[in-house]
Amino acid sequence: MASILEIIFELINNMLQFFRLGKKSISNSLNIYIKSNTGSTLSIELDPKWDIKNVKEVIAPKLGLPPNEVKIIFAGKELDDSITIEECDLGEQSILHAVQSRSQSKRSRPLSESVANLQLSNISENDDSSSTIEEQLESSEEKGIKNTHFYVYCSQPCKSVRVGKLRVRCANCHSGALTVDSDPSCWDDVLKSNRITAHCEETRCETGPVSFAEFFFKCAEHTSQGEKDEAVPLYLIRPNISHVPCLACTDISDPVLVFSCEERHVTCLDCFRQYCVTRLRERQFVSDDRLGYTLPCPAGCENSLIEECHHFRLLTSEQYQMYQRFGAEEYVLKAGGVLCPQPGCGAGIIIDTDCKRVQCVGGCGVRSH
Repeated sequence: MASILEIIFELINNMLQFFRLGKKSISNSLNIYIKSNTGSTLSIELDPKWDIKNVKEVIAPKLGLPPNEVKIIFAGKELDDSITIEECDLGEQSILHAVQSRSQSKRSRPLSESVANLQLSNISENDDSSSTIEEQLESSEEKGIKNTHFYVYCSQPCKSVRVGKLRVRCANCHSGALTVDSDPSCWDDVLKSNRITAHCEETRCETGPVSFAEFFFKCAEHTSQGEKDEAVPLYLIRPNISHVPCLACTDISDPVLVFSCEERHVTCLDCFRQYCVTRLRERQFVSDDRLGYTLPCPAGCENSLIEECHHFRLLTSEQYQMYQRFGAEEYVLKAGGVLCPQPGCGAGIIIDTDCKRVQCVGGCGVRSH
């Protein structure tokens, strides 16, 4: 009789385990890394439909903590229990940070959602002029548009302009286990250091809990390659929420490139490429001591030089190589050097003022006067 009861109890227990597992069955697996503030890293499979409460229930035993004492941090925000994995827009092998909850902090959406309008709000960057194009660009919330994008140049593995994601880490220890005290409201908050304070959860951080946030960008179109996977922000390329026409062709395109001049002139990306190619072939780029080989707004506006040269990655690889070569040649000439006269070479040579005969070292090797 006892053996029969044991068999029944075992059968009931197995059925209960089946139903418990059924609640967390993974229908669409996503491999995610969970990093704790003590240095340990877990690799787990998550269902994008799970909410953060489910994630805590899965990882809490592995951290030796009860689920209600686990805090999940992503992109500078503590994630609320009701947020689902798919709402966080995580890619394969993305990183979440799990720390022990020491105090009740403000929970909210990930930073990537809460500053979705950053690239729009800064189009009118500190400009109160009523005549600027930026005032035509309303917020995405007013337009009923939820998903806007950042754009980056991904050097590896994409080697092209891609959609990007904004991320944040501690400026001191570079840990992603921190929560920002406020969201960035303009590009200066993101591109310049020590603008926004944050609370770092990393136990080994030398500055203690109060630190500064350091923002960076990742490519959204390839599998994450770890915390050192970064991309260059192309902050002049922005979504055209209010359908502003291109300065050159008057077509309405999305995205567009917004120049940093006072009027914030807008061009479509095709016209920007054509503008670059034309100026490049005529060697009409500006050789600036601070910014290098660059271009101003095509309307001739003052203070409109492009500061981030990776915007010229919109050119083809052959055109960009030409841009680099011409830029190097202009630098050599401005520095008092000469270009090798040998056909097919053209290497730059820096010479002493009293030198009368030189050799093209590192180039074709030809000696000349």
